[in-house]
Amino acid sequence: MTSLGRRRWWVLGALVVILLAVGLDLTALNVALPTLSAQLDAGTSALQWIVASYTLVSATLLIPAGLIGDRYGRKMTLLAGLALFLAGSLLATLVSSPAGLITARTLMGVGSAAITTLAMSVLLVVFPPEERPKALGAWAAASFLGLPLGPIIGGYLLDHFWWGSIFLINIPVSAVALVLGLILIPESRSSSAPRPDFAGLLLSTGGLVALVYGTIQEDEYGWSSPGVWGVMAAGAIMLVAFVAWTRRVVHPLVDLRLFADRRFTGGVLPATLLTFAMFGVLFVVPQYFQAVLGTTPMGSGLRLLPLIGGLIASSRLGAPLVTRIGPRLTIVAGTLPVIAGMLLGATTTAASGYGLAAAWLTVAGLGMGLILPASMNAAMSALSAEQAGVGSAVLMTVRLVGGAFGAAVLGSLLSSGYRGRVDVTGLPPAAAHTVRDRVGGGIAVAGRLHEARLLHAVRAAFTHGMDLTLLAGAGIMVIAALLALILLPRRGADEPAGNGQSTHEYVSA
Repeated sequence: MTSLGRRRWWVLGALVVILLAVGLDLTALNVALPTLSAQLDAGTSALQWIVASYTLVSATLLIPAGLIGDRYGRKMTLLAGLALFLAGSLLATLVSSPAGLITARTLMGVGSAAITTLAMSVLLVVFPPEERPKALGAWAAASFLGLPLGPIIGGYLLDHFWWGSIFLINIPVSAVALVLGLILIPESRSSSAPRPDFAGLLLSTGGLVALVYGTIQEDEYGWSSPGVWGVMAAGAIMLVAFVAWTRRVVHPLVDLRLFADRRFTGGVLPATLLTFAMFGVLFVVPQYFQAVLGTTPMGSGLRLLPLIGGLIASSRLGAPLVTRIGPRLTIVAGTLPVIAGMLLGATTTAASGYGLAAAWLTVAGLGMGLILPASMNAAMSALSAEQAGVGSAVLMTVRLVGGAFGAAVLGSLLSSGYRGRVDVTGLPPAAAHTVRDRVGGGIAVAGRLHEARLLHAVRAAFTHGMDLTLLAGAGIMVIAALLALILLPRRGADEPAGNGQSTHEYVSA
């Protein structure tokens, strides 16, 4: 191998390491939520923001990060993203309040957007066409490995160290990748890249943040509060203004014409609704394991493996099934086990054991693994080769926005169900407030007072809230199936335009 060839693979190694760190961070956080609730005195709304701040910021900046890299330099933008991710991770290990952690997670989300977008661009620049399949395969594997490894590694760190250790692992990884990137990655830019649409970015980000904020605050203050409906109305107005602005500007942040193709919309919407439901599940289930079943953080991570194992196992069947029966029927077929799994999970009581959870998580995971490749295949088959980059960025953006809303909406439903069911009769006002605020507080109060009846009431109320979220998730997936049936053409009725073969290869990877 020549020195240039070795340099390319060193670049790939640096990118794989940092992509793995990004993936680990996102999934490791879920098993840390009960620990964060207890040690940072974080209520459900704070936990929702700890999840949503990272996801929402990352989602809204994916496309602008790509445009900034194309115009001003991909290496510079990628290294800036690495530096921000490193700084956010360092800050996350030092803060001692929910607000501080939300700030750190927001900074990490900005860095993650640049890393996720520019890593792919750098690979396409550095590797010649004949070597790209191997490089992209390693990139996809690094992104995918975060799913099973994140909860396990995060759980191990939480069992043996303090809560900030789940972010500490990012620091040496980011620092090494930053140094390697500075030395090895060549600078590149596009000679024809348009100026990023910063006005569209402000309108879209502001609107989405306002809607998420209102959704989270509604559980605490109710729809009658001006602080809730006023903020949500402002968010809706900003998004309407964003659509109007996008129709006028020459180089918009998002090309809305993509959604005029039913294949693209019919692929994007089921994938987004699945991400919505999956983020809700990952927000709720680790708390159930630790608060109701009494597991450790690492035990919680291990108990999530049936969901991830089912997803990985069936994802290998997704592409062949799309080839055989088409994306429309594959998506519908995938929603059926997801719906069945969530309905089964909605029968959980405080007395249910892990066996029920393992069963419904496995069934739901099998369906999820079928939906994702089929949805991406449907969306990408609507695009020409020239549109593939922006189309995939839009698809990823909309999915991550769906995930942020999933954690916000279903987390609020969990909290509402818990608060509406938990019985705090006879408790002092301060203790009653702590019990109603979050399940971790309720368990702590029950332990301090040696109240077995209160402990049972807290766990029963939490499982009631979880059951409501799973019922809502099942309803969401019914809508996903209906949208796929309505929007996607029947097999053979409308052939993919432009890049059907390359799309199949992309989805398989």
